[in-house]
Amino acid sequence: METLIKSITQHVKLSPEEISLCKSFWTERTLEKGEFLLRNGEICRYESYVISGVLKAFCINSENGNEEILFLAIDHWWATDISSFSKQKASIYNIQAVEKTKLLQISQSSFQKMLKEIPSLEKYFRIILEGYLGTLEKRIVFNHMYKAEQKYYDFLDTYPDIASRVPQYLIASYLGVSAEFISRIRKKNKSS
Repeated sequence: METLIKSITQHVKLSPEEISLCKSFWTERTLEKGEFLLRNGEICRYESYVISGVLKAFCINSENGNEEILFLAIDHWWATDISSFSKQKASIYNIQAVEKTKLLQISQSSFQKMLKEIPSLEKYFRIILEGYLGTLEKRIVFNHMYKAEQKYYDFLDTYPDIASRVPQYLIASYLGVSAEFISRIRKKNKSS
């Protein structure tokens, strides 16, 4: 819980009473490797903050049956289907643990109550959402305008912690390239 509070207080001031109240809204959950946080068609009932571990969000490509990675989440990141959570509608993707993962979770009703009782948290979650949207915009631009090798190097520069923790095939799927392509790049770099 302390890592979430630290993240919050880097952006907004909270009194000791507000910190205590904020903590009361969250519950801890552990997912084992391979366990699903959310499945396609389910309603996302919880906003989830990763304390430790790795999650992947993905859709299954109906043409070839392959996973298409939408995002990867590691320690101190958020892993939620924002649209499903906010509208309480069915999700269009899955979120699954890549390794044992500890989470903090808050339900939709508790989230709304928390924001009402601690109004300054609205600012914190706006900042988090703005960061997420900026990342999403950058990904769209890179997918349309950059070559595969450039996308890979940018990923390594931007997300070194993810690159060191997840299998290469997940990075390849996230970037929209083959795992073999990444292997060739890595082999070329080792020989240089």
